[in-house]
Amino acid sequence: MHTLTVFQRHGFQAVTDLDQISDLLMQPRTLIWLDLEQPTSSEIERLRVEFGFHPLALEDALQEHEQPKIETYPGYYLIIFYSVGYNASERSLQFLPITLFVGANYLVSIRSGPVSHVQQTLARWQGNSQVPGYQISSVLYALIDAIVDDYFVVLDRIGEQIDEVEGAIFSHRRNEVASGIFALKKDLLLFRRIVAPERDILNVLLRQEVRIFQPRELAYVRDVYDHLVRLTESIDLYRDLLSNALDSYLSLQGNQLNQLVKVLTLWSIILMACSLVAGIYGMNFVFMPELQQPWGYPFALSLMLIIAVGLSIYFKRRNWW
Repeated sequence: MHTLTVFQRHGFQAVTDLDQISDLLMQPRTLIWLDLEQPTSSEIERLRVEFGFHPLALEDALQEHEQPKIETYPGYYLIIFYSVGYNASERSLQFLPITLFVGANYLVSIRSGPVSHVQQTLARWQGNSQVPGYQISSVLYALIDAIVDDYFVVLDRIGEQIDEVEGAIFSHRRNEVASGIFALKKDLLLFRRIVAPERDILNVLLRQEVRIFQPRELAYVRDVYDHLVRLTESIDLYRDLLSNALDSYLSLQGNQLNQLVKVLTLWSIILMACSLVAGIYGMNFVFMPELQQPWGYPFALSLMLIIAVGLSIYFKRRNWW
């Protein structure tokens, strides 16, 4: 499925035939945004023919799980950026790559699934609000800025989950805390592996190896770059918080285990003392004075009870339980 949006001097033009792209690119003051969702092999071939994209660049565009990166080709950039969403039902992050071919007057986006930022940016461009129509760099900036702004929303959701985990550590709901911490650490690690290379992408765009942005637009690109720097620092902070939460969880578990071992040890001491009395009376010597006495059995039980109570009082006074 593809969407071909063409902006010319007098506004937007409806074009459906991909074979017209090469002709449109030759016309002055013409901007093209071609958005492809799950492109077919024939559509990919049209990109090679109409735009002259390098076969290796098209191969990278179709690769799954490709890391964010930017590559410079004659006259255009190949950019792989990521849209990140939060799945509320599974309480996990979802990552969807977007491949962008950026030239002086065109933008080609390739994606494997729906990305709301694409439709929203396209709608704003066609509505001519917030996205000036006379520069493709403005469209690129609006798209990247919308994607990066949503990163903060996703990071806020992760922060809420971290607060829940920290609250669960000090409550009676500690059974699934460890698995929750490891799941969050994994999401944050994947998130950082996306944000850090994207920061380098913005750095390359700022160097203007291929002239895409006007000098007055570089300040806006630097602003997005600063956002990615802040995101990287926040992710690192959250990872440290999770590491501290895991240490606290393990410490509480260790203290709980030590308390249990201490109680069992104290009970074993009490039972050993009672076993001592029972062992003495079980030696079956003939000349033991209590064997022939009718009060011998109650005396032995009473002695065990007195020892157990005495030891319990002693342990309590020493704050051993």
